[in-house]
Amino acid sequence: MHYKVPKKYYFLNKFKKSEINNIKNNIAIIYRNYNKKYCLSEIIKLRKFCNNKNIKLIIANNFKIALKVRADGAYIPSFNKDIKHLSYQLRQNFIVLGSAHNIKELRIKEKQKVSVVFISSIFKKNKNYLGKFRFMNLKKMTKRKVVALGGIKKENIKIVKVLNCFGYAGISFFKKKGPD
Repeated sequence: MHYKVPKKYYFLNKFKKSEINNIKNNIAIIYRNYNKKYCLSEIIKLRKFCNNKNIKLIIANNFKIALKVRADGAYIPSFNKDIKHLSYQLRQNFIVLGSAHNIKELRIKEKQKVSVVFISSIFKKNKNYLGKFRFMNLKKMTKRKVVALGGIKKENIKIVKVLNCFGYAGISFFKKKGPD
């Protein structure tokens, strides 16, 4: 059986069953908790929930926990420049994702051997704002699959598809719309 990499990613900071109960299995959950230490029991509950619903679970910024709970992958944020994870024995179908905001970070993600890179921010006007044209220029500089991140809304999903992105990710898009 060939492993299919998800194309929609929902960032989750805390496991709330009610918030993700209606999520479909074509969306992967990226669990990130940058505010405090990871609570292993919460992650194990989330892992069981995702297994029962056939949802991919990716753990952000902690390879050891991702491997320990048998998550489907790990996500390396743009601020993480470490390459220690390259020495870990990864099981088959374990995906490594990462995010970048500029060419320097993009090259670091390539050295970290991510298979999918999240480039942000395409629409959200924050400190990492790229816009469509700089996003496309950055996208052209890698052979990795590219996921659009930042300010994704129902109104601009068509633009993401026209830009030929592998997928898209968000928080507020899925919260407002409800995971689909």
